[in-house]
Amino acid sequence: HGPRITIGSLTVIDENVRIQSLIKNSIQIGKSCRIGYNTDIQSGLLLGDPSGIIKISDNVGMGPFSHIGGAGNVFIGKNTIIGPYFSVHSENHSFEQNGELYRFQEVKRKGIVIGCNCWIGAKVTILDGVNIGKNSVIAAGSVVTKSFKDNVLIGGVPAKIIKVLE
Repeated sequence: HGPRITIGSLTVIDENVRIQSLIKNSIQIGKSCRIGYNTDIQSGLLLGDPSGIIKISDNVGMGPFSHIGGAGNVFIGKNTIIGPYFSVHSENHSFEQNGELYRFQEVKRKGIVIGCNCWIGAKVTILDGVNIGKNSVIAAGSVVTKSFKDNVLIGGVPAKIIKVLE
């Protein structure tokens, strides 16, 4: 629900998927995509701060029980496949002000970019400020806290390069 969410032709949205937008055209899902059941996609949470754009390019497959929090912008490239329980968080709360409640401290948003033709395993979490290069693979269960170049296999907590793919 929300103002004008764009969904391309031949895209399948499975059961119990919530897509929430607070501003016009803030969520775009390309052609021939599949969004797995019980997935939650939200471009922003607060009416007073309805920021964020989520763009899922053509031919993206996303497994069930995934979450995309797009307040800081999320872009997923064409032909990317994503396993179940995928989690993306494109903002982060500050905690530098001692004695101040965390929920009232500054929120930082750098955004997340996932390149074309990536394979993201089950239960991967990607945090704000990360760019994943094209043709990359992220091993199941990884927590990605920094950016990686094209053509790499990454994995671990926190994720690191396991192998360069040729």
